[in-house]
Amino acid sequence: MSPRRLYEEELKQLQESVEEMGMGVRATYARLFSALQQQKESVIEEIIASDQSTHTLQRRIEGSCLNLITKQQPIARDLRQVSASLKVVTDISRIGDQCSDIAELVKRMHFKDLQEFSAHIPQMIEETGKQLTEAINAFVDRNAESAQHVVTGDDTVDDLFNQVKNDVIAHLRSEAKDPDDCIDVMMFAKYLEKIGDHAVNIANWAIFQETGEVDHIRLL
Repeated sequence: MSPRRLYEEELKQLQESVEEMGMGVRATYARLFSALQQQKESVIEEIIASDQSTHTLQRRIEGSCLNLITKQQPIARDLRQVSASLKVVTDISRIGDQCSDIAELVKRMHFKDLQEFSAHIPQMIEETGKQLTEAINAFVDRNAESAQHVVTGDDTVDDLFNQVKNDVIAHLRSEAKDPDDCIDVMMFAKYLEKIGDHAVNIANWAIFQETGEVDHIRLL
């Protein structure tokens, strides 16, 4: 295999590995909230235990990126792909961590009905999932327009978090709910908000991958 062909194959493998990691975390998110709805503790346990595999894939991708940068010295569009991949896997890994953290909370709360604390939680779960899916698809498909849609839609998840927070605070003030449960619900919503933030980061790196710009500042 010629050096050029080998280089192109390594770039292709990098793209496929990032796609595998992104789709894997997206699937974990979907499984997590399906398990919550159906009260499947075995699936919750699997999600908690599977976090390490995400980190292993992250390290493999990071190694591939560094190898490409040091040995192949990519330029222009290829360099943007490698640089964006190196950054985006950190955000994907953090989302995996937060899914695991949510699973731990669900287990600790014994599948308590979260809507008793805030009617906005199901919508927050749904909107965060949409952001995550669209961000990963935008990165994989190299679609800057879809990525920009994720960035501009960030306020939706933030607004829902504030509504959940206000609902939980009202329960605390009225002493209608156990304070420890209220704290757990707040953490649940906070993890969702963080997943939304990481989805926006992924979208920003999708934009950079195509345009070389981050926050309208040209980097490459």
